[in-house]
Amino acid sequence: MRDAVGAVQSVLVLGGSSEIAQALVDRLVGSRCRSVVLAGRDPAALEQAAARHRRAGAAEVEVVAFDALDPSSHRDVVDAVFEAHGDIDMVVVAFGVLGDQATFDAHPATAADAVRTNFAGAVSASLAVADRFRRQGHGTLLVLSSVAGVRTRADNYVYGSTKAGLDAFAQGLGDALVGSGARVVVVRPGFVHTRMTAGMTPAPFSTTPEEVADAVVAGLAKGREVIWAPSVLAVVFGVFRLLPRGVWRRISAR
Repeated sequence: MRDAVGAVQSVLVLGGSSEIAQALVDRLVGSRCRSVVLAGRDPAALEQAAARHRRAGAAEVEVVAFDALDPSSHRDVVDAVFEAHGDIDMVVVAFGVLGDQATFDAHPATAADAVRTNFAGAVSASLAVADRFRRQGHGTLLVLSSVAGVRTRADNYVYGSTKAGLDAFAQGLGDALVGSGARVVVVRPGFVHTRMTAGMTPAPFSTTPEEVADAVVAGLAKGREVIWAPSVLAVVFGVFRLLPRGVWRRISAR
């Protein structure tokens, strides 16, 4: 349960080694969050993240196994965390793969795996979380989407399409939760300097995990349902959405 001044006291991160999620948890811990659960597939990476949050002051940090590609296990993982902790204020859906369009084109099965991870896995896990939030009567589901899903580009259309689907799903789930005490917040970062984007040419308005985390904290304080990081991208993609397809092809190919 949030404390007397509304601060998040407990958080579950699905994709606990995400650099954006780690930066966000640092800020939540700095604002009185004391219980952190990190879920993911890489135990070593999760333990590194857990040590970071303990150093930041989290009183309780737990690591649990979670595989986005195994939807049959998602409800059990989510239920176990909620039952062990009694109450979870926030769940962050932070897992995903970027992949490479050329690889997807050459090996369609890898594209299918990316879709299963980024979209199908997120849908399964989010529905399990939504059920728990309804039962406890409160909670925030924070979904890390991407501007890549607002209008897909030819050079990463598989990844972009997974984020487009995730974004639409999250907004629909948020509408379905109205009146339950729970809510969904969609985060749309632009190009973020992380391990996943290492070696890539940064897009305009590129940002860092720390800056995205700051934008999320500010957006949550204002009650936003959609948070752009940086905020200027809301204007940029508002224009991009209106461009004729032929114009968009020329611009996005640059």
